[in-house]
Amino acid sequence: MSGDFSPEQKRYLEGFASGLQIARAGRSLNPTGAPGAAAPSGPDAPHLAAMARQEAQGRKLADQEKWKREEHPFDAFHRLKEQARRDEFPKPPDNFRWRYYGLFYVAPNQDAYMCRLRIPNGVVTHWQLAALSDVADRFAGGFSHVTTRANLQLREIPARHATNVVEAIQDIGLSSRHSGADNIRNVTGDATAGFGVTELLDTRPYAREWHFHVQNERVMSGLPRKFNVAFDGGGAIATLEDTNDIGFQAVEVLPSASVPAGVYFRLLLGGISGHKDLARPTGVVLDPAEAAKIANAIVLVFIDRGNRADRNKARLKYVLDEMGFDAFLKLVEEKLGHPLARIDESHIAPRPAQDRQAHIGVHPQRQPGLSYIGLVLPVGKLTSDQMREVAAIASGCGDGEIRLTVWQNLLLPGITEDKLDEAKSRIEAAGLEWRASSLRAGLIACTGSKGCRLAAADTKGAAQAIAAYCEPRVELDQPVNIHVTGCHNSCAQHYIGDIGLIGARVAEDPDNEESETVDGFNVFVGGGYGADGAIGRELVTNVKASDAPQLVESLLKAYLAERASPDQSFQHFTASRSLEDLQSMVKGVA
Repeated sequence: MSGDFSPEQKRYLEGFASGLQIARAGRSLNPTGAPGAAAPSGPDAPHLAAMARQEAQGRKLADQEKWKREEHPFDAFHRLKEQARRDEFPKPPDNFRWRYYGLFYVAPNQDAYMCRLRIPNGVVTHWQLAALSDVADRFAGGFSHVTTRANLQLREIPARHATNVVEAIQDIGLSSRHSGADNIRNVTGDATAGFGVTELLDTRPYAREWHFHVQNERVMSGLPRKFNVAFDGGGAIATLEDTNDIGFQAVEVLPSASVPAGVYFRLLLGGISGHKDLARPTGVVLDPAEAAKIANAIVLVFIDRGNRADRNKARLKYVLDEMGFDAFLKLVEEKLGHPLARIDESHIAPRPAQDRQAHIGVHPQRQPGLSYIGLVLPVGKLTSDQMREVAAIASGCGDGEIRLTVWQNLLLPGITEDKLDEAKSRIEAAGLEWRASSLRAGLIACTGSKGCRLAAADTKGAAQAIAAYCEPRVELDQPVNIHVTGCHNSCAQHYIGDIGLIGARVAEDPDNEESETVDGFNVFVGGGYGADGAIGRELVTNVKASDAPQLVESLLKAYLAERASPDQSFQHFTASRSLEDLQSMVKGVA
């Protein structure tokens, strides 16, 4: 029968059916039956209204929007429990819904769930990490991964243990809610908050406030797409706030500004490095105590204006591209009910310099006599036994805390001088390391094809192969960051690496049209963050994974041989050369 309708009639009927769905949702949120109950109300109303507006404009909602409207994920926990009881994995709509609880069904790469936690500002206690090691042993694969959002993931979780994991995480005072799908992801903060020598502001209370706001305000879930927020306090370890939708960047405002002198957050908006954009300053500075309130208003505008039809254009960047920053901020001010403070950049003092190796090794804290140790993890992996031992070292040698960083590693703070040697030896005995080469210090890799259905290559394996091959052949005298990501979601942020690799399927025999494909990469150079923020340029494409180590070696050797001075960074070196010149350096390898 559908073939008897014109395109205009089909659009009308689809909109009519959508209106009925909204009416039903409105009635469920207002069960009194009072007049007007059919209109959306309650915490989901802004989302339902935004869906209806876009349909009225002739847009067809993405499937994920329809699934959210049919049944909100946080209303479906009873069904998740029933699926776990039957040892049953979800169909696509529920695979999407269960991500709201932090559960990702990662088939076909693994017939298992991955569970992602929320750890605001990357702060976890020794007893929480020890308890997580037990959760990993009882319900998952016996290991965890540190992510590029200073977070932890547990993997290889069978269907029957889905709710066991979620509930066990909550039992120890942590959460996995809102850590996937169309939600505000783990809030990152300064890794050395509270003890960093150079920090301007301790970000922990602000990250914590935002975390609990997101957890307890339902309107903050079900956004047009995922959303990232970061707080940088001026510490030596980069937080990468410019890769986030909202970046709060601690700055010192000078006395001549139009606001009183002091430490403020500078507001950055629109970062999404996987879409080749870094967050930009808005001219706005704010009292840090207002950060959660202002972030809430920004998210509410995004809820109203974000694209719910095209998932590829459903991030804040595209709202800003369409509206412009000024128009967007005007709507934010309307939500707030007052104007935002703006100052000229000339009234902001230079920020403290960052150290690209401050997340590795022994470093002094601002507290006299105390140090922290940054551990090297093999591309972010920790076995459950290593988790337990790290927890024990934190308790026995440090202050009992563990800090996760966006560089896929962790810090052990509060170590007294008389405990440093013990901590170092115990770290090494656990099969970990506290020293790193200039190559391994900046080596980042996402989950890759062994655990993610979207990845085109085994990223962690490739990263390890690059390190193992290059370390004995190239002696770097300053850090070079190598980011290896599996797909265009760019979880490893390949565009901001000095050298960035993104997975690709490559013909094993390029001269044979029927050749099988193997793991490979497209390679970028010249990316950066912070003061050197830049999106890398594509150098070569379709490099077999087996050839990637030699290609990286060629680039690094050319850099050491041809740089303008020993102080010239790899990024500045590549920026000073044409693409053709750089390509000649890897000719015969790529």
